Amino acid sequence: MSVKRAAAGSFSVVFRPRALAVGTGCAVLALAGAVFAIAAGSGDYPMNPLDVLRVLTGSGAPGDEFVVEELRLPRTATALLVGAAFGLGGAVFQTVVRNPLGSPDVLGFTSGSATGALTAVVLIGGGSTALAFGAVFGGLATGLLIYLLAWRQGVHGYRLVLVGIGVMAILTGVNGYLLTRAQILEAGRAVLWITGSLDGRGWEDALPLLVALVVLLPVVLLYCARPLRMLEMGDDAASGLGIAVEHVRLTVLTAAVLLVSFASAAAGPVAFVALTAPQLARRLTRAPGPNLLPALFMGAALLVVADLAAQRLIPGHTLPVGVVTGVAGGAYLVWLLATERRAGRI
Repeated sequence: MSVKRAAAGSFSVVFRPRALAVGTGCAVLALAGAVFAIAAGSGDYPMNPLDVLRVLTGSGAPGDEFVVEELRLPRTATALLVGAAFGLGGAVFQTVVRNPLGSPDVLGFTSGSATGALTAVVLIGGGSTALAFGAVFGGLATGLLIYLLAWRQGVHGYRLVLVGIGVMAILTGVNGYLLTRAQILEAGRAVLWITGSLDGRGWEDALPLLVALVVLLPVVLLYCARPLRMLEMGDDAASGLGIAVEHVRLTVLTAAVLLVSFASAAAGPVAFVALTAPQLARRLTRAPGPNLLPALFMGAALLVVADLAAQRLIPGHTLPVGVVTGVAGGAYLVWLLATERRAGRI
């Protein structure tokens, strides 16, 4: 499904059956995975998916309600929102740079969020709120720096990728230095956050990201969806079709950086979700364009399933969700590079 804005300001919707089916399937998978993740969540309280559904529909037992609503649902809701934000942000980045490797992980934006969070924790000594603000500020500052460094009568995709990789390398060194300055407890907490973790997440972590999604989704889906499809054809073609290329690029990049920054603030810079979700969505839909909604639902499904695996892969021990996504996403990246090389594109 895609949304087009007509010249008079009205909107029309174009349905692509396969893309609609893939997006719906990913949404159903995300919701089903959320129910199973709540039922099989960490802890010794036994539940089954039917118990969870009863609680969510308001007919559960008091004990089940407490476990679901107070202990497990906030974590799963955060996973869904973080995955959706990374999936949508990754689709925007890959469309703008016209490169399947153009994700926030590779371009350095999540590294910038990590730098901001580490600065807040290590140098300022702030708590969870300061860490979240630091992550958002660091992501925005990094986005602005990369955009300015890549500017040369406009910002082209390949320059954005090269500058982003360079900035990421610098920030990786800065983050390592900040960790050496931290106390043992601060360093352990910071490393867990950098890895990407949903442990102990509550409604206070999910709510800011939910607000960001509510505000930014209309910007990306309604205002920028059609211009993004035009940008995939190149700047000259998009300009010839009446698209204000730099204005659209700046707007959509700002929205994507905000999505990624708020997601990182909620759960840390979870690896590879923003890279793999848009690619999987595009391969399944086989449709042109950024596939924004399928990528959003795919990201949500990937992260909630990864969190379920993180809680149950090793009995008695919960892994950070970033470990699961890092291993799976790294394997996918190797496969993608091999595929691109065989196709002669790299």
